[in-house]
Amino acid sequence: MGKLIFLKIIYLTLLVLIMNTEIRSQNLNSEKGEPLTVDSVDLQKYIGLWYEIAKIPNSFQRSCACNTTATYKLREDGRIDVINRCMGNDSSINEAKGIAKVADTKTNSKLKVSFVRIFGISLFWGDYWIIGLDIDYKYAIIGSPNRKYGWILSRTPKLSHDVLNKIFEILTGQGYNPKDFEMTEQN
Repeated sequence: MGKLIFLKIIYLTLLVLIMNTEIRSQNLNSEKGEPLTVDSVDLQKYIGLWYEIAKIPNSFQRSCACNTTATYKLREDGRIDVINRCMGNDSSINEAKGIAKVADTKTNSKLKVSFVRIFGISLFWGDYWIIGLDIDYKYAIIGSPNRKYGWILSRTPKLSHDVLNKIFEILTGQGYNPKDFEMTEQN
């Protein structure tokens, strides 16, 4: 009988420890929360050519050495055609065509993007959140809910140090580490 009570105490103690660890883990995640998107995006102003200034390195851009751009074109159905281009290490031009759809129609600041289409059906939608945007649409800061992805885009191939410092402050405020971003060479 004593052995059974001892096992129950150990079981309950382990259960409490596991639950406490889970609650602590959730609290740490909620303290950081998801990045906040901008209040509003005018898609007519947003479409066009953007230069990549910096990014958090990712697997799908490994072959890009420099001159990375994104071009957005609004479609009649409300979706956005996406063309990403970059120059590879061998000076070849790499191009990825995709489609974006607005996920938050109240603000237009949360989009979903897919670069995989099979039989006309887009698969594997990724988050594209606009978490910073210049009032004149001169630069945009793109993030994702888990902060695994991030980009700094500009209407021009280069940004001043003052503007970059402002962007890095915004990223820090959004829970990103600016040191995670790799600058993109634009020739």
